[in-house]
Amino acid sequence: MGENAKGAGVFLELRKRLQSGLLVLWRDVAKSYAEVRVTGGDSSLHIRTPRGLLIVELPAGVSLVEGSCREAPERGDEIHFRMRLKVDQHTDDTGNEALGSVLERLQVGESYCFHCQSCGTRVLEERVFKRVLPLPNGNWSSLVDDWCCHPDPFANLKLLPRAEDCFLGDTHLLVPRDRGCEETLTQELSPITNKMADGQNQDTPKPNRRRTLVSCKSCTAGLGEAVAPGTLKLYITEVTVRPSVGDGQFDTSLDRSLFLEQTIAARLVELSSSQSMFRFSIQASDGKAFILLWLLNSDSLIASSSATPSSAVRGDAVTSPGHRQCSEHQSPTKAGSAVKVLYLPCSPSASTHQDVVDTWEKDIGVHPLELPLTTCQELLSVLTACTSCLPPSLHSMNSYQVAYMRL
Repeated sequence: MGENAKGAGVFLELRKRLQSGLLVLWRDVAKSYAEVRVTGGDSSLHIRTPRGLLIVELPAGVSLVEGSCREAPERGDEIHFRMRLKVDQHTDDTGNEALGSVLERLQVGESYCFHCQSCGTRVLEERVFKRVLPLPNGNWSSLVDDWCCHPDPFANLKLLPRAEDCFLGDTHLLVPRDRGCEETLTQELSPITNKMADGQNQDTPKPNRRRTLVSCKSCTAGLGEAVAPGTLKLYITEVTVRPSVGDGQFDTSLDRSLFLEQTIAARLVELSSSQSMFRFSIQASDGKAFILLWLLNSDSLIASSSATPSSAVRGDAVTSPGHRQCSEHQSPTKAGSAVKVLYLPCSPSASTHQDVVDTWEKDIGVHPLELPLTTCQELLSVLTACTSCLPPSLHSMNSYQVAYMRL
């Protein structure tokens, strides 16, 4: 168990659709069920223990069914409680109303500026798109044989945007390059590598593919690549797209890990809602799986606290590393919306479940999501940090690790 998790004291997950909740307390907070009393307040949950009174502020329309909190089987050094919630019909899915990655928010005829997420520099100025069109999903090329009764007609074709077009992929945007890019972006060819994958036949080497990498000129952060002389591929995890309004100031205070966490979580929810996809293969540009992600639910409200007297339970205590201190907080806050995922690292040094990885790679129901390699590594760090903050009994499920990603 991670050091942060040892100091957490209390963990709470509420499921709005199931109208149920799970409360976990460490033994240093309460030694028995009899020492704990859970009651409902005005849009809040009151947890009284020998250490004091903890208050969880809930969203409007969500409340505890009085008298429903019941003890559940103990697990090691943890005390578990189950409870029932009352969720107003009109608020059941409100946690997802504010969601949306940039791929969902782009509109035709609006003016946008693209910023480097790392330093906030404007890399594309005031773009107005006449067409905003989705690209085929990540599995489209593997499905062509099922669509056509003749050879693949798209084999040597690229779907590229024209002037004033914006094409939307699963995790990236394709936009035309203009003269202003010379002042804000740099390009360089990726190095050639001849390393063979483990177990790959040396007599049949895989052809090398050199990519033209695109970086921010101000901070050198990688933003994507040039897929054609006049077309840029920008990842939604590396750029922030904002309407061209106001004074143009960019807020760089948002923690990088939190931004990545929220961006990926929102995209998982969008894809699961629009395409009924729930299993995802997070891949680097070489097409190899880096993380396997299984979206379990998107209706959770999460809170965690050090359980010190008069402290509030914060929903951001089990999210990004920058906010994952699990320590005392003086100001009450609402339990935070999150998605619950199972994940499995796929790198040779991290994965001990190669049979699971092989099965997912052959399953056409697994949706590939391409990200830069460094972003894949960052995402894995975010997930493992979240897992370390959970109660030990919730760390894993079968072969997978468990994490909650903030929305």
